[in-house]
Amino acid sequence: MTSLPPERSRRILTGTNLGNNRDSTRQHNLSTVLGLVHSLSGVSRSQLTRATGLNRSTIAALVAELVQLGLVVESDLDQAQQYGRPSIMIQPSPGALALAVNPDVDVVTVALVSLGGHIVNAVRFHTVRAPSAAEVVNIVSAIYAGMRTSLPAHQRVVGVGLAIPGLVDPVGGTVIDAPHLGWRDEPLAARLSEALKLPVIAANDAVAGARAQATFGAGCGVSDLVYLYGGASGIGGGVISGGRLIHGSSGFAGQLGHTHVRTGGVRCTCGSNGCLEAEITREELIAAVDLPHGETENLEEVIMERLQDQVQSSDLREVIDRQVQVLAVGLKSVVNLLNPSMVVLGGFLRILVRAAPGALSEALSTTATRGPRENVSIELAPLGDDSILVGAAELAFEPLIRDPAGFLRLRTAVVEAVHNEIPVPAQTA
Repeated sequence: MTSLPPERSRRILTGTNLGNNRDSTRQHNLSTVLGLVHSLSGVSRSQLTRATGLNRSTIAALVAELVQLGLVVESDLDQAQQYGRPSIMIQPSPGALALAVNPDVDVVTVALVSLGGHIVNAVRFHTVRAPSAAEVVNIVSAIYAGMRTSLPAHQRVVGVGLAIPGLVDPVGGTVIDAPHLGWRDEPLAARLSEALKLPVIAANDAVAGARAQATFGAGCGVSDLVYLYGGASGIGGGVISGGRLIHGSSGFAGQLGHTHVRTGGVRCTCGSNGCLEAEITREELIAAVDLPHGETENLEEVIMERLQDQVQSSDLREVIDRQVQVLAVGLKSVVNLLNPSMVVLGGFLRILVRAAPGALSEALSTTATRGPRENVSIELAPLGDDSILVGAAELAFEPLIRDPAGFLRLRTAVVEAVHNEIPVPAQTA
């Protein structure tokens, strides 16, 4: 992910008294400082002082401890500071990494992501069919073994974030149902943790994407947003309300792909008819441009290029126009029910906005209730699977950021336990 624009940085740094000067809250203060450095991909000492309400000496001590833990680095002076002496910049350390894993029906993507949301290395392993959970463990293990051998001595993987296109048990990380993959009650997080000897935290892929968008992407600093992601396994969603991710009573909130959009429509994997993800599919777009298997990551570019030929793209245009109208019906329900200030579209849903500029907003303006529709913007998520991978990494980084010193102490103990052949437990979001 790229660095945040200044106006988005200001949204995060406008909070007051985020820290506390009492020694008993040192864990909280370390967490607050690391969280700001991480989410802003770098911040000056003076900005940390203003954002937290802590004095300069306390900030200096906290930063020094985070440097010693290998989680941040001090770099050049902040030359953008317009008054007073330039302040030292604090950057996320490239030494702390998370392994992000995103299995889907035709590819298993594995990436190393550093603090600050930067993808260091990503590998896409294409499959000819939907992989089994056991095959995913083998694929990830092989890829990680290769990645690990090339890591410099100062870099370490602190955990694994697993983004699944399906329902994930928030307590044990078991994949309850991933219909497109053909998985039911698969303890993938536990199996992967056992294979890699690392803590694994699992969540729905679109929920992971929503985390990334809220932290680094189009939704940074936005209190109320909806993220919709379209992939090979259908359409999923994540909802941020009041600045918090909505989980629901059982942890399954955000199943927006199953919003009803057409009476008597296409049969959905959930057993109903006319769900959003059954009526709008990536496969229909792939078929419209006759894209070969293994080249689907280029779908957006291929479609945009094909649309330049108005004569030969008439069938493609018809498919896109229909999908835009159906998506507008689904978004009408989302906007009316949740009243977000922003809807972020990722995956192949980006194509519909780019291919028909203004059409979705126009259709939404004539169907959604007047109040909610007038205060919502539609934004595009970054191209490719970056949002899902960065969001998966956020799952792994969350316990580290919550208690930096305590987490690393625990990881040291776990490494020693692994050497003594004590099982490493899976973790949950």
